[in-house]
Amino acid sequence: MTPTTNASAPSGIVLNIQRYCSHDGPGIRTNVFLKGCSLRCKWCGNPESIAFKPELSYDPRKCTGKKACGVCLKAPFPEGGFYVVEGADDTIHVNWDLAGDCDEALASLCPTGALEMFGKRMTADEVLAEVEKDASIYRSTGGGITLSGGECLLQPDFSAALLKGAHERGMNTAIETACNVPWKFLEQVLPHVDTMLHDHKLTNTERHKKWTGVGNERVLANFKKAYETFPDIDFVARTPLIPGINADEEHIRAVLAFIRPHKNVIDYELLPYHRFGLGKYLSLGVVYELDDYKTPSDDLVKHLQAIIDEAFGRTGGTR
Repeated sequence: MTPTTNASAPSGIVLNIQRYCSHDGPGIRTNVFLKGCSLRCKWCGNPESIAFKPELSYDPRKCTGKKACGVCLKAPFPEGGFYVVEGADDTIHVNWDLAGDCDEALASLCPTGALEMFGKRMTADEVLAEVEKDASIYRSTGGGITLSGGECLLQPDFSAALLKGAHERGMNTAIETACNVPWKFLEQVLPHVDTMLHDHKLTNTERHKKWTGVGNERVLANFKKAYETFPDIDFVARTPLIPGINADEEHIRAVLAFIRPHKNVIDYELLPYHRFGLGKYLSLGVVYELDDYKTPSDDLVKHLQAIIDEAFGRTGGTR
């Protein structure tokens, strides 16, 4: 029986709801991406997920310029946020120091969609109504809802309400997390989680701080405590694999040494680095710091995967 809508249901900042996903937990799933992150990974492919608020984005490829449109130049707010360079072409530019806090009202004025908002506030009931549209697919495939981010655990009330509501509707639940949050947030959310996919980015704390902005002491402590406190959860370790940073045997074997004593850590997945998020940096007026790094070679990924398969007792590279 579907619970009735509750106007006082917890709400949160949702970046995106993506349907028909197959790599973020068992079966076919709907991924709900929440805004806000406590790390600053230099390779992040989703910079629009970092800030804990809706954000304006600008895609100059969709902009028709001052002469054909110029609506943003005439808007009463913010003055000077949008401009053209006198004596140059017709291209509209953004002063992000002034326009960065614009809201949906301004974005909605743009007739071409060059201005858009990343994120909006939604209630748990609103999100679950979207997720439940594929309930028949979840039943046939064992799928359900996966909360991602950003860092979904930074919105613990909202995440717990979503996952509890999903369980009440008979859905499998999963989260993707880096676990750089207070333990009390995990205590609140994990009772409603079937699978936790969690990032082992770097095992050396100084290197972790260099590449993510913080050390990993709290992260590793949370992982270990979660393994021991919630034995019925399926934990899947993951590494975003970046050559020159962590795409080497030393890191893979260090992660394996950490997770293998815990039998509820059922797998370890490699996520090869890619540059698909580069355009998002441009649309937010942010500089991408990892411009010289490349996707790991297939041979390197196969080699590191073979080490994982051997540790998990898999033969012939089968999973």
